Amino acid sequence: MFTIDAHLDLSMNALEWNRDLKKPVSEINAREKGLSDKPDRGRAVVSLPELRKGNIGLVVATQIARFVAEGNPLPGWHSPEQAWAQTQGQLAWYKAMEDAEEMVQIRNLEDLEKHVQLWLHELPWSTKPIGFILSLEGADSLVNVGYLEKAYESGLRALGLSHYGPGRYANGTDATGGLGPDGPELLKEMERFNIILDATHLCDDSFWEAMDIFNGHVWASHNNCRTLVDHNRQFSDEQLKVLIERGAVIGGAMDAWMMVPGWERGVSDPKGMECNLEKLIDHMDHICQLAGNANHIGIGSDLDGGFGREQCPYDVETIADLQKIPAMLSLRGYTQKDIENVMFGNWLRFLKNAWKE
Repeated sequence: MFTIDAHLDLSMNALEWNRDLKKPVSEINAREKGLSDKPDRGRAVVSLPELRKGNIGLVVATQIARFVAEGNPLPGWHSPEQAWAQTQGQLAWYKAMEDAEEMVQIRNLEDLEKHVQLWLHELPWSTKPIGFILSLEGADSLVNVGYLEKAYESGLRALGLSHYGPGRYANGTDATGGLGPDGPELLKEMERFNIILDATHLCDDSFWEAMDIFNGHVWASHNNCRTLVDHNRQFSDEQLKVLIERGAVIGGAMDAWMMVPGWERGVSDPKGMECNLEKLIDHMDHICQLAGNANHIGIGSDLDGGFGREQCPYDVETIADLQKIPAMLSLRGYTQKDIENVMFGNWLRFLKNAWKE
């Protein structure tokens, strides 16, 4: 089944992990044998050939570069200008993939409809470019609000104000507090350019303030349920209900610690914790029960978000295994139409509605 994944960190993996994503996952992992500078070395599950193998023809692909003030222990860049430069290098990689006919950027409704038709009706899967919608995960790299226009002109169509910790425009996971001084102005500029707000990673204080201020389109590209895994990274039922009311789609994330309670990084094992794709369905089903339908869930796997097989569902060898999800949904009683909506239809409906303007 044609599939949309609303959150992949492809350029980060290409540049910071130094992975040639044109290669099969097996070759990427073989080249990393013996490396230990990253926790997921030799355990990658994402590459462009694996996306094609899984019929994942459209992704929301990120740029990401965090600014860290002095004393912030998180990894990141020491100035917004450095962070901006990093995102521009990531943009250059996406453009290189376009030049190689490996990927194609989707900027508007015309691009979207043309690309979906290509994947549904034309060519063998092995020759099709992966479509990508550009998203910025954390707004720190926008040196000032005026930089949003530069980003939009480069194709930016979705933006999350924060990532982990304190941010320049909003506070994120494991932080507290409302929007930064320029956060409200950035949200207004996002409305002007019709840039989607990705609510993922907003801490509770910033989430509620952003919901009050922002009148544009909102989604949560990769987020699970606090009711099932009690951590501020997940959304509470109250937050999920607000997103549902606003027409959002919430993408199920496949980072194990977000799927099962009690995960210890670097200690827990997916099989030992019984972390499989069924746990993802549990989170999806919880959102469906809140909504009363299956119109607000999708896939936002994050399967290349700084982890690999050591911290993802044990029944995922590569990202192509997303094709196991339809059968699992069917066994839970979801209709064929529901399943199509989860795999691609809900994201498509959201985008068509957002971009019809």
